[in-house]
Amino acid sequence: MHHTPFSEYRPRNVLCFLGSVDGFQDLLQAAKDAIKDFATDFEIDMEFSQDAPDVRMSKSFAVFWDQVHEDAWHQHDVEAVISHGCVVYVVGPHMEAAEAPAVSLTALRLVERLLAAGATAAKGESAGVAHGAARWRQLAQEAEGAEPGAATRACRLAFAKRPLTDGYYLSSVGFHLVGLPDVFVPSNSSLDELALSAMIDSVADEMAADGVEAVVVRYGAELKAINEYEEDDFKYNPFGGVYFFTGVN
Repeated sequence: MHHTPFSEYRPRNVLCFLGSVDGFQDLLQAAKDAIKDFATDFEIDMEFSQDAPDVRMSKSFAVFWDQVHEDAWHQHDVEAVISHGCVVYVVGPHMEAAEAPAVSLTALRLVERLLAAGATAAKGESAGVAHGAARWRQLAQEAEGAEPGAATRACRLAFAKRPLTDGYYLSSVGFHLVGLPDVFVPSNSSLDELALSAMIDSVADEMAADGVEAVVVRYGAELKAINEYEEDDFKYNPFGGVYFFTGVN
């Protein structure tokens, strides 16, 4: 059961794919084929796609690389970004909370398809996260044919980023892509950011399984609107954030 959102904004998946020099038309065609085959509500953004390298990509991926999973990316993934020759953007539909897990699962399948078709790197723009090709494939395989909870978890790990900090809290960004509020844990709960990330992931698992309201009551947390990303449509979570006052045991 999903709680009433704090705004009428509906999130969407925005995917960025890099391809090789002279690979633009093949990558475009692969995206078109995937959209025709199974991602019918997605579309290619031709305004920002280009048959040329984008000099901003190395800096963008450097910020976006996932820092939680031990093998999220490797040096050859970094080199693929540096040497890319073209860029293709694919945009998903606006989503209600209840449909977000299924749509994000389609987005993950689309990433897997385009990597198999020759994309050399991929990142999710909606929350600002990137993985290496092998990690993207692993997450897609974990989601494929899994029961709903496991599939949603794989999509969350694929498209959400954590931990981010404002000095007071460490938090997630992007849980709206699977229909959940983001999670905010006090920075002083632990000096270990990976431990705090594990807390955030544990809470997300519980929210997906038991419902947001049940988790809020269980931990004496507070569900409230998030204001930090109101000017950033990609990162803004209309489902709010769950704020903890102590660590999560």
